[in-house]
Amino acid sequence: MVMGELAQETDLLVIGSGPGGYAAAFRAADLGMDVTLVDPAPRPGGVCLYKGCIPSKTFLFLSELIFDAARAESMGVSFGPPKIDLAGMRRWKAEVIEKMATGLVSLAKRRGVQLVQGRAEFESSQSVRLRDAEVSRIRFRHAIVATGSRPTPYPGTEFSAGGRIMSSTGALALADVPESLLVIGGGYVGLELGTVYASLGSRVSLVETADRLLPGVDPDLVEPLQRRLAVLFERMWLNARVVGLSETASGVTTRLEREGEGADEQFDRVLVAIGRKPATAGLGFENTGVQLDARGFVVVDECQRTADERILAVGDVVGGMMLAHKASYEGKIAAEVIAGKAAAFDARAIPAVVYTDPQIAWCGLTEEQARRENVAVAIQRFPWKFSGRATTMGAPEGLTKILADPASGRILGVGITGRDTEGMIAEGVLAVEMGALAEDVAGSIHPHPTLSETESEAAEMFLGSATHIIGKAQKKQG
Repeated sequence: MVMGELAQETDLLVIGSGPGGYAAAFRAADLGMDVTLVDPAPRPGGVCLYKGCIPSKTFLFLSELIFDAARAESMGVSFGPPKIDLAGMRRWKAEVIEKMATGLVSLAKRRGVQLVQGRAEFESSQSVRLRDAEVSRIRFRHAIVATGSRPTPYPGTEFSAGGRIMSSTGALALADVPESLLVIGGGYVGLELGTVYASLGSRVSLVETADRLLPGVDPDLVEPLQRRLAVLFERMWLNARVVGLSETASGVTTRLEREGEGADEQFDRVLVAIGRKPATAGLGFENTGVQLDARGFVVVDECQRTADERILAVGDVVGGMMLAHKASYEGKIAAEVIAGKAAAFDARAIPAVVYTDPQIAWCGLTEEQARRENVAVAIQRFPWKFSGRATTMGAPEGLTKILADPASGRILGVGITGRDTEGMIAEGVLAVEMGALAEDVAGSIHPHPTLSETESEAAEMFLGSATHIIGKAQKKQG
């Protein structure tokens, strides 16, 4: 048969091999289904592995080492100025990606998941046409769409390989360390990558339309990071916006506007981090019953089912919190629904982490959300200046807070800012999901000295029994 005319059938076709797609494919295979996973890339992993989560955290870890080396000088240990080897950093990133990609290919093979490189377009609710692939058509009983999202360009511009106006993908290529870098957007992507470039020696400026960084996160969690970045970054313009962006041979001319006044600034490179949009173009949804909302996201129910009974969707393409772990969770739900199991998205707490220095992590109900929705909450905050472990690390700027139902004491949300919050937030997730009370966390023995103690002490503050801080309840008793 001539290449390009080969057709096949499968129980489940998964389109997109990022965390949502491969999690769905692997779970479906474990449940006994014949699974085919299609993606333009030759190996699974998606944007997260190759152009997002993993590369950014690889560089952020190295940035943290640089910051820690500088911090250690005040503790009596000096390492001297860091020597930056960009080629070595890129090589290390490639090694990390290669190890993880190889592992995913091995897992797919051991599970019997067929990997097909190509671009899928729905012909109907039962088949897709493939482009740039050896297989021309795949018929399926069910399909899961997990095509993810793409960075949103600044209006009137486009991202191009090697261009001075960069997306997160371009920034993570780490072609050079520009003398000056403008970051447009004060969300987690802009702050993380701005931190990386600042640690490598760039003079980083940032512009954000809101009056503070990370507008969707509780202000008390953001405040320590904002103070830190005010020192690390050369300039931060809040309540400001970019009204013009023009790339030249020598840099990028930027027109900034703040409080009605405009100014022109020149930068070597600009990172545009103003959000992401669903990757739905060219999928042929018009040939199916799949429906999109006003912003272009695929509409799904709590079981990840679209309006087309044969097609489900997961991850960034369905909107909500655009996080890899949410996509994986949804992928497993979709696979189980197809297998006939009772499954639905009912998570009470989806953790989010900003991998800056200090880190910020939160889950469940936030203070701003409670205020906006008029939900009654009791809140206790434990400042890390009272933590023995934080003091030994020279990281007293952290904060741990717990939001609880004032009547029952049930924990509704947790927020933490400081070092290593990425691991600490898991206890908060478990507490919210299990309906734990503040006294449950307070009554669980935490090792000393650790940062995790701040969670138990915050919980003890509800009971008036905190050791290293005198809470309101204790003051009343005194």
